[in-house]
Amino acid sequence: MTINERAPEGSRDMAAVTGRWSMSLVEAMETQRAVRKVLPDPVDDAIVLRCIELALKAPTGSNSQTWEFIVVKDPDRMAAFAKLYRQAWRLCRSDGERTGRAVDPGMEQVVGAVDWQVEHFEEIPVLVVPCLRSEVTSDQRVPMAGVPQIVQSSFYGSIYPSVQNLLLAARSVGLGASLITLPLWNLDAARKILALPVSVTPVCILPLGWPRGRYGPTTRKPVGEVVHLDSYGAQPWRQPA
Repeated sequence: MTINERAPEGSRDMAAVTGRWSMSLVEAMETQRAVRKVLPDPVDDAIVLRCIELALKAPTGSNSQTWEFIVVKDPDRMAAFAKLYRQAWRLCRSDGERTGRAVDPGMEQVVGAVDWQVEHFEEIPVLVVPCLRSEVTSDQRVPMAGVPQIVQSSFYGSIYPSVQNLLLAARSVGLGASLITLPLWNLDAARKILALPVSVTPVCILPLGWPRGRYGPTTRKPVGEVVHLDSYGAQPWRQPA
């Protein structure tokens, strides 16, 4: 599927999308973007499982494979996460819009897309919640509480490569996807929704669905503007203004 190609109607099962898995890695990476506006049409379980299967091919810390993936389709659980999402977004929206607009005038479009996702969250056909297992005691409410930052990086580093694999798999097959964390602001509530033990931490949520409209190009800064050589501020590859 090319960057501006609309997902064909009726191509909602595994058999119909088989040929799309062969999208080149470069094309998937160059056209991947957060797609928040999706149709309520169901997504074939086989497609979701294949995306997760590809996610499991990612590297993980010490090959520990301490990941778990919760697929959420139950309307009551969706509604519970939607409530948490709206609570967090009400607090974050104005600050994010104001500070973001100062950095990027296009932030208003991003805020609008999040507004849509928050408003229509219960209509999203499926959520994937990547989680990590850890060795904690029953009275330890947050596995990373009091842990040095470098250890926290190692902990979360065991799941995020698989999350990116899942997002690229979704892109290749034509699914819209985004990575969100706001619905997890209250870990106790999130664990209750998913019936998770305290030893399993939800890390993010990936809403999946067939996109509304067309895929659009990804806009990024030139590589020379963000790459430094040996020390911060040394940018030999930066192009003159």
